[in-house]
Amino acid sequence: MTENPHKAKYSNPFTATLSGIVNMFKKQQPVGVLKDDDRIDGKICLVTGANSGLGFAITQQLVERGGKVIMACRSGIPEAGDRIKALTNSENIEMIRVDISDLNSIKALVSELKTRSIKFDIAIFNAAIVPKGSRKTKEGLDQMFMVNYLAKFILIREFISAGLFNTKLIPRIIYVSSESHRSGDDIDFEKFGLYEEYTMSKVIALYGYYKLHLNTLASELSRRINVDGMKYSVHSLCPGAVNTNIARESPKIVMPLLKLIFGLFFQNPMKAAIPVTYLACSKEIEGQSDYYLHMMARKKPDERSLDRTTGEKLWRHSERLLERITA
Repeated sequence: MTENPHKAKYSNPFTATLSGIVNMFKKQQPVGVLKDDDRIDGKICLVTGANSGLGFAITQQLVERGGKVIMACRSGIPEAGDRIKALTNSENIEMIRVDISDLNSIKALVSELKTRSIKFDIAIFNAAIVPKGSRKTKEGLDQMFMVNYLAKFILIREFISAGLFNTKLIPRIIYVSSESHRSGDDIDFEKFGLYEEYTMSKVIALYGYYKLHLNTLASELSRRINVDGMKYSVHSLCPGAVNTNIARESPKIVMPLLKLIFGLFFQNPMKAAIPVTYLACSKEIEGQSDYYLHMMARKKPDERSLDRTTGEKLWRHSERLLERITA
């Protein structure tokens, strides 16, 4: 088997941070330009993990462009929403509490949206975690696997089956992923969903591994829902290195150094949110699907994420796992 040339870049926190910094200084050809008239007036949007960092910035930009945003998050209610209202001078924000590591909380969210007959025009699945080690959910799954991958599979499957998208137009579905998806090992379907103990030393590698799951999901979803013509736009992206609190569980001894590096070299969330907003709002890509952006440059994702057989297998195993944990 050929050694993955990207694996070393994301094998530990140091090399991952260094790779993020290097990528920031590489010259890129922008996919397009986010224009002032790329507005989404009156469109209903969902942003997960919207209470801070990148999700907060995405929410602010969508509201500034006329969107009505539901901020789906575990904490920061109502403070984060009140801050957005003050920054945008708009009331087009609502916060709904959801813990996407908790299956019952996800079910409650879907039930509420369905009861209210919500129809999303744009759904941005942003929430992710970088824990200090393995943690088991109520269903016996690894929390990072649940939050960074499986919850997104559950949500999109439930949203589509419950009719929570406005299909009078072409809804946009956007997954916030990472270039580290290239570094992940091949998806191990023999151990799919099985809980295993691990420490911080393995967290970065697993983060990339689950992002490979996510990119593969995006490709498979687009194939499934657009089989009879373009019905949904499905995109994914890596926003680049972002100065957020996603590494808040890092060892205390390295936190001052990380904060210094993040502040000096990483993008502020408002800048990092621009490619997300482009995918959500740009008229240039209206009616198109399967974009993968690294910051503002369009790139081809890892070949493994585009493989039809792997995508079908991932979908099938995800369904079986969901049946098992809900039985």
